[in-house]
Amino acid sequence: MIEYLPLKRITALRGAEIREAVNRVVDSGWYLRGKETETFEQSFAAYTGKKYCATCGNGLDALSLIIRSYKEIGMLHDDDEIIVPANTYIASILSITENGLRAVLVEPNKDNFQIDDKKIEEAITSRTKAIMIVHLYGENAYTDRIGDICNRNKLILIEDCAQAHGLNKLLKQDNRPIADKYSVCAYSFYPGKNLGALGDAGAVVTNDKEICDLVKALGNYGSSEKYVFPYQGRNSRMDEIQAAVLSVKLKYLDAENNQRREIARSYINNVFNPLISLPSVDYWKQSVFHIFPVFCEKRVELRQFLLENGVQTMIHYPIPPHKQGCYSSSSVLMNNGSSDPKDFSLSITEKIHDTELSIPLNQAMTPDEVGRVIDILNKFY
Repeated sequence: MIEYLPLKRITALRGAEIREAVNRVVDSGWYLRGKETETFEQSFAAYTGKKYCATCGNGLDALSLIIRSYKEIGMLHDDDEIIVPANTYIASILSITENGLRAVLVEPNKDNFQIDDKKIEEAITSRTKAIMIVHLYGENAYTDRIGDICNRNKLILIEDCAQAHGLNKLLKQDNRPIADKYSVCAYSFYPGKNLGALGDAGAVVTNDKEICDLVKALGNYGSSEKYVFPYQGRNSRMDEIQAAVLSVKLKYLDAENNQRREIARSYINNVFNPLISLPSVDYWKQSVFHIFPVFCEKRVELRQFLLENGVQTMIHYPIPPHKQGCYSSSSVLMNNGSSDPKDFSLSITEKIHDTELSIPLNQAMTPDEVGRVIDILNKFY
């Protein structure tokens, strides 16, 4: 069986170093907010090209703490609107609504599955204060047009980078002048990510020291000084073991992303089934392939065919956020100026969620496994 995500094999690639790092933390007797976390924060900030990094408990907290920080300094308020792609994972939207703001859903571009920058401006109102882009599947969502929209409308740019570890390096290599335009970025280190921990963990990276300091304080019960609480915070801290493990794995991230991209190129160049749509070569140029999505009208049959032939798959994601029960009667989601879910017109999003299937792609895959997946995809009828 070719597993969709063989975490045991992936961890084993760096097993000796990971065990050494974990043992070092255990033997130190210091398990939270220590040297390992400080070291990782410094390394990850440098890796992403940012000045500051604040670690936290998970990716949702990273997004939520960013929004909360902007509320604390008066740049965001209850009932303000944040534009967000309609086809994202629900965490992006949860971070907005749990902070008392409204999520304005904008359809993706059907060619690259990222928020359609041509549809953003029509969604802007007097309450719009930010745009949240999501680098879904590991593909670059940023465009110069989005940067221009933010600049002209004085909007905060928040990046959900939960699936995009190392994307900044790829885009710099491709001479895309974007780094200085990015505002504040949220990362998840869930075990299945390109840079994954051994449990939940997250981080915020930014060039804004005030935001970084606020994220750290808000994630530490609202305190930056022991037993002094200027904010009503929460407990959201990366532990020392996760920081030590991530420091090990960060050293190999670029090389492993290159492996992922080579596997993706093999898929793109060798799958020729007319029933299956794949990302384009242009897509390949701007993606670190956290997920390799294929699209098929007969997704159920394709998934069963692959399973019967020894290939596991996943669906990202079967139900779009605006159809989830938690938002079925909510007024915190908006589309086309309406907050009534019955009025939502999101045909592209729904098509993506109805046809997407994720096939195995990870740094532990062998060439034989990649070839088998290609062969089975081409045999589906």
